[in-house]
Amino acid sequence: MTSDRWLRRFHPGGDARARLVCFPHAGGSASYWHPLSGLLSPRTEVLAVQYPGRQDRFTETPLRSITELAARAVDALGESDGRPLLLLGHSMGAVVAYEAARLLESSGAGPDLLMVSGRRAPHLRRPEAAHLLDDRALLAHLASLDGTDAGLLADPEIVALALPAVRADYAALTGYQHRERDPLRCPVTALVGDDDPVTSPADARGWERYTAAGFDLKVFPGGHFYLNGRHDEIAAVISRHLEALV
Repeated sequence: MTSDRWLRRFHPGGDARARLVCFPHAGGSASYWHPLSGLLSPRTEVLAVQYPGRQDRFTETPLRSITELAARAVDALGESDGRPLLLLGHSMGAVVAYEAARLLESSGAGPDLLMVSGRRAPHLRRPEAAHLLDDRALLAHLASLDGTDAGLLADPEIVALALPAVRADYAALTGYQHRERDPLRCPVTALVGDDDPVTSPADARGWERYTAAGFDLKVFPGGHFYLNGRHDEIAAVISRHLEALV
């Protein structure tokens, strides 16, 4: 089944009152969301998107299209089951989640909230060509974001497996062309670190123009991967939103 390939459920959630779908960052995998899933389950069913080309899907060719990643994830999610649906994406995942929200709204299936983390609003375009860097420079770029264990970046076998997906993801971001459309009908919450080298709080506030239903900005101490070690705080933000929905 498509859902078996694209969505991971780390903890029981069959009786949960709401669903949260999480989209990883460039080069990231579904397992990045495991800690958050543990904190929110069983009251919330957490589904983490697994893009092709990583972990148990490493033999598959990575996709180089944000819109295709979003379409495949929405297809795997299937029809609404009536429970509130939240989307959360970090960095590249925020853009994928945004496009997924567009698709879901066009089909009348929600979502009830979009949460975008560590990513500037789509209209704030800047040159992105990390996929064109040589291996050493690309690894240095990843290290500068402080989101990957240095031991992993120093392991040649792991690097050889990971870099094709990383390059594909950055190529997807470079090729992404945002089209001006009506604002989303769901609220948007933007999350960002106060010392993020690639997304400032002002950049994150730019998401306000993408919703007609209310906007909120949460700024946390930390850099691009401010989430690391702060899963309890992120879970608390999500839980407060859920209380207003269920």
